[in-house]
Amino acid sequence: MLKELSIKNFAIIDELTVSFEEGLTVLTGETGAGKSIIIDAVHLLCGGRGSQEFIRHGAKKAELEGLFIITNPKHGVFHKMIDVGVEIDEESIILRRDINDSGKSVCRVNGKLVTLGILREIGASIIDIHGQHESQELMDEKAHIHLLDQFADEKIRSVKESYKELFAKYKKWKKDLATLTENEQQIAHKIDLYTFQVEEINDANLVIGEEEQLQEEKKKLQNFHKVFDKMSSAYEAILSESKGLDYIGTAMADLQDISDVDKNMLELSENVSSAFYILQDAAYQLKNELDEMEFDSNQLQYVEDRLACIQTLKRKYGQSIEAILEYKERIFKSLEQLVNRDEQIQKTADKIKQIEKDLELEANDLTDKRKNAAKQLSKAIMEQLQELYMEKATFSVMFHEHSKIIYNEYGIDEISFYISTNVGEPPKALTKIASGGELSRMMLALKSIFSKHQGITSIIFDEVDTGVSGRVAQAIAEKISGIATNSQVLCISHLPQVAAMADQHLMIKKEVSGNRTYTILEEVIDDRRAEELSRMMSGAEITSTTLEHSKELLKLAEERKKILRNA
Repeated sequence: MLKELSIKNFAIIDELTVSFEEGLTVLTGETGAGKSIIIDAVHLLCGGRGSQEFIRHGAKKAELEGLFIITNPKHGVFHKMIDVGVEIDEESIILRRDINDSGKSVCRVNGKLVTLGILREIGASIIDIHGQHESQELMDEKAHIHLLDQFADEKIRSVKESYKELFAKYKKWKKDLATLTENEQQIAHKIDLYTFQVEEINDANLVIGEEEQLQEEKKKLQNFHKVFDKMSSAYEAILSESKGLDYIGTAMADLQDISDVDKNMLELSENVSSAFYILQDAAYQLKNELDEMEFDSNQLQYVEDRLACIQTLKRKYGQSIEAILEYKERIFKSLEQLVNRDEQIQKTADKIKQIEKDLELEANDLTDKRKNAAKQLSKAIMEQLQELYMEKATFSVMFHEHSKIIYNEYGIDEISFYISTNVGEPPKALTKIASGGELSRMMLALKSIFSKHQGITSIIFDEVDTGVSGRVAQAIAEKISGIATNSQVLCISHLPQVAAMADQHLMIKKEVSGNRTYTILEEVIDDRRAEELSRMMSGAEITSTTLEHSKELLKLAEERKKILRNA
């Protein structure tokens, strides 16, 4: 449910915070007081289209924030939040949207920045807004199949999952076949390209680890003269006459001479002797290395050419020799498929035919279960319409037949909701209904059914009771109250019958202060409820008759609510 809504610098609203309760909340007030502005704010908060025109005159930005409480831990909104990396804070979801004076929006969910599209997805899964001339999903024929499936629920779930799993395999094989049956020119180009790439990589005779070895060898060859000179200098310093080894040899002999006299010199003498022989061995190794060293400019050129070849292949096929070889394996398999595509095409086509047989069985099973559910839905809708004094209306779920079966992720069915509101008139698509009053009642009938299945936590009705009165108005009031049994309902209404059924009654009005217009909101409680209902009945003047009528209406509404909520 929508627990709290904060609005700042939005339209004629300076700053407003309102808390909502469970059940039915009715918003009333004079025309132009700003009731629809509240709904506009919720609509934008949930991802609706916005612009700088919504910003209050003189402000830099409009700020909207809503706190939603979702008590069902398995609600689909949490899966959406996890998918987009939004942290879940127990049962709370905070949506925030700032609209700046350039028309751009900054959107957040639980403090995390998100795109407007993500905000819209999350908002649509927890709140549903219905206006007088629209009913969003219910009036979208493409959504009717989803609504029917939601109504069928567990009766169709396992069959639907089996079909979807099989359809995923079908799509994959169809994609493979499409790849194999590309036009001949494209296939010829691919064969030439893959053949060239495989041969180019094979001709290079790449070896894993080779590049690192070549880099090391290149480094040595490029520094050959420096290494040779330094090795020669080191050799001279150690072994030439009157150089390092001679002096250490003298030190070794002197220490050996006194080691018999002074026992403390024995260890030191041994250390110097070890150093002498180590240096002597190092000098011999240096001499051998120097004798074998010979600069080969051709080898340097070979190493540089080899590294250049590897670098070229890396630019084309991968960032390392391992990646290049992996790429070669992939395109080699693709090349084999293309060269042997006739055989592959036949095998793939046979597999598709085999899957289509199973798919047809699953799809037909799905259709049968949908048709059974459609009969139950039609019956349930007719019962709702009778309660709304549309006894002569007929409702049906139309399954459209096509000459050619086309499989999609939902099966083979294309359906639409059809209705006839007058005797003798043929049924027409729900989307073609023109009468505002009939449309309102039809939408309430559908919403009474689907509010139990859609998982929407909050439903907003914006003057859906326009164009009705008398017993129909009372029926609509009771129907809206009934919907509030399963979902929180926020309703803007001019009907006292609807206001009387409210669990929470909020009144919106305008005030002028300092040459500026402000929208304020007050909760209507106790005796003020009867006064507000009386105003709705008679206008500005409240009479004793309308006041008594209002009290009686409130009393009857309480009795009706008890019956509806306990049904």
